[in-house]
Order: sequence, then structure tokens, then C-alpha cells
Amino acid sequence: MAHVINDECISCGACASVCPVECISEGSVHYEVDASACVDCGACEESCPTGAIFQE
Repeated sequence: MAHVINDECISCGACASVCPVECISEGSVHYEVDASACVDCGACEESCPTGAIFQE
């Protein structure tokens, strides 16, 4: 299951910088995870300062 980013995202980019498969990009409102590319490693979730990322 992929990770998702909710509205608590402050668009700091910490998650995108640690993603090993580069499936996180800046969206129109906040960063977004490409679920089809996510390998569910959890690196993004651990790096998020606001806890905006969780497993779907």
C-alpha cells in the first residue's frame, strides 16, 4: 500500500528529498505521492516534521 500526504503538509520538501524512488512531487496544494511508483519503504513518513504522511 502506498503512503499518502494530507493537508497538514507544509510543503517543506523533506519527504521528496529522502524518497529512494523519487515518487514524491510538489502538487498544487501540497506534496503528493505517486501511488503507482511508491515502494512503501516509509522513509517519507519518518522524515515528515508535521506527521502529514501515513500509510494508506
